[in-house]
Amino acid sequence: MVSAVIVSMRNSRRLRDALSGLLQHTKTPLEVFVVAYLYPPEELESLRKDFPDIHIVESNETRGFSENNNLALRQVSGEYCFIVNDDTLIDSPLVDELVDDMLKFGPRCAAVTPRIVFPSGKVQTCGRAPWNAWRWMKHYLHLVDETIPTKWSMKVGQFRTWTLNGACFLARTSVFRKAGWFDERFFFTPEDIAIGQKFNEMGYQVWCDSDAVIVHIAGDTASTLGPAIKAARVKGALLYYAPHRFGRFFLKLYVAVVEFCRLVKHGFRESVASAVLGSVFTSETPKETFIRINIETEPPPLLIN
Repeated sequence: MVSAVIVSMRNSRRLRDALSGLLQHTKTPLEVFVVAYLYPPEELESLRKDFPDIHIVESNETRGFSENNNLALRQVSGEYCFIVNDDTLIDSPLVDELVDDMLKFGPRCAAVTPRIVFPSGKVQTCGRAPWNAWRWMKHYLHLVDETIPTKWSMKVGQFRTWTLNGACFLARTSVFRKAGWFDERFFFTPEDIAIGQKFNEMGYQVWCDSDAVIVHIAGDTASTLGPAIKAARVKGALLYYAPHRFGRFFLKLYVAVVEFCRLVKHGFRESVASAVLGSVFTSETPKETFIRINIETEPPPLLIN
């Protein structure tokens, strides 16, 4: 009934915890796909030995979140797709609860999201309001707090929300497929916001169940790739929030001013700000930006195939 998809970038310790929690607490018939991104052969063999029933999809080229998820999504057979990060912890029948929600909300429900919390218990997201360029500009200055209740978020029980958090959600496979899976133009973000928006534009609904909870150890997997990830995130945001040339130039200028100020503040020794400034006005795709910055900064061999 459910096809779970987990992308893991050589983070087998977290992945094992995520898999153990998922398998232990799920009674709904389940198939599990792990997209093993840049895993060495010995770790793959260990995973196959310890989790013989999961499907391992090897990904040995430079790919982002959307591309890696789509490798597995194109192979799923379940009625629902459960997208979940490898740095998450499941200690309750989360999948079963989300499937029950799907059945309750009916065929116009495209996806259900749980309440996503940090290990401290602080909420990361509980539903998400629509995102636009203005909201993203405020977010860029750390002025958006998604824990403040809105029409679409931070309510009690089950409620209509607008979009999704890519750390965890359950989607109806037929609708997800019709939407074209994740948009691969985006390397790291905002593919989760974009797919939730797409579901609504297609006439479907997105729901949140605040009683269903998952723990997200955010930033654990990608913490060592700061400059390249931030620059690729910005390029993806520019594509999504400013599809037209004039608006995109304005957003590029806005980003450049903010990052230049950060650079000055840190005495021109801020590598992330430098990476963003060096890419914001280029014609590179988010993926091209990520690859270039990793090459320029001489990454460990596992990062670039």
